[in-house]
Amino acid sequence: MSRIAIVDQSTSEFTKDTSLSVPELACDPCRKILEHHKDCSIEIDALILSTTSDIQYGSTIISEYLGIKPTISQRLDNLCNSGTNAIVSGYSLIKSGLCKTVLVVGADIRETKGTQLVWDISRGGFTAPIYWASLFAKMHMRKYGTTEEQMASVAVKNRKNACLNQNALFRKKISINDVMSSKKLVGPIKTLDCSYICNGASAILLTAENEAKNYTDRPVWIEGIGSSTEAASFSSVSSDLSSIQSTKKASNMAYSMTKIEPKQIDIVELHDAFTIMEILAYEDLGFCEKGKGGKFVSQNNISINPRGGLIGTGHPLGATGVAQTVEICEQLKGIAGKRQIKGCKRGLVHNMSAAGSSSLVLILS
Repeated sequence: MSRIAIVDQSTSEFTKDTSLSVPELACDPCRKILEHHKDCSIEIDALILSTTSDIQYGSTIISEYLGIKPTISQRLDNLCNSGTNAIVSGYSLIKSGLCKTVLVVGADIRETKGTQLVWDISRGGFTAPIYWASLFAKMHMRKYGTTEEQMASVAVKNRKNACLNQNALFRKKISINDVMSSKKLVGPIKTLDCSYICNGASAILLTAENEAKNYTDRPVWIEGIGSSTEAASFSSVSSDLSSIQSTKKASNMAYSMTKIEPKQIDIVELHDAFTIMEILAYEDLGFCEKGKGGKFVSQNNISINPRGGLIGTGHPLGATGVAQTVEICEQLKGIAGKRQIKGCKRGLVHNMSAAGSSSLVLILS
């Protein structure tokens, strides 16, 4: 059966402030992709917009702005893993034969309703994501001896990586002491343990295998897909708050589809909404033993969040999963510039939502 290729990618600069609307933000990376292929009579069969903003008819507005007339136009929302869900939808449209080319764009603004989980009564008045991050951190610390300094080292690493990313929101190094002395918000989570909700957009172009050669001689293949939805509410997210069950299930599904093992992955973009979530993901993606995530931060065998992650780059909710995928594509193609990781052949994208109540994992080569 025909494979599905990512044949182009683009990301805008992530910012704290913007005067642009979601469709206007989305058009920037899309236009860059279309400009790359202006000489090959590109036809977009579907445009999928990933966003948590409640803009009506958004994908069709973007299509008109771009001057394209796709057969299929959709807006998709699944909170923070909207982006990877949109990619899987595009993959499925091509796999089914309905489309040959799909443009997936993730775009969001800082003032989005996706930042507050007000619909989940199981959280009571604690609707901000930081409250569940606190629970995960306390449980992992109690059960495995993970320290606040180990969590802080995640932020230090990702902020350092972001210094090489021209699109990153934060491009200044920080120290362990900076993190430890930053304001404690919900113990043990401090200000610098957190990602920052911002404005931004990213896009990728998907095609069928027999079309890929028309766009690039270096396609990136979607080899594995894994997805798991445990619940919408926090009350059913996990029986063990020292682990993300949806991530474990999604990654196992993706590994099985590719017949590869975690040790064969060279580069990873994982969902570090908070420092503790990166530590949990190390374990639940199979990169280290359970309980060893705190010590794994300092390892050098696999490159993790080379663009700076959500903590360094910023977190425009609907764009994040697409931006993570863009990074892996650029790394595998060898076009990541100053942050290029040598010799990477396989990459993994880990994108999740709402306390890990759902997760999606992509494996690319």
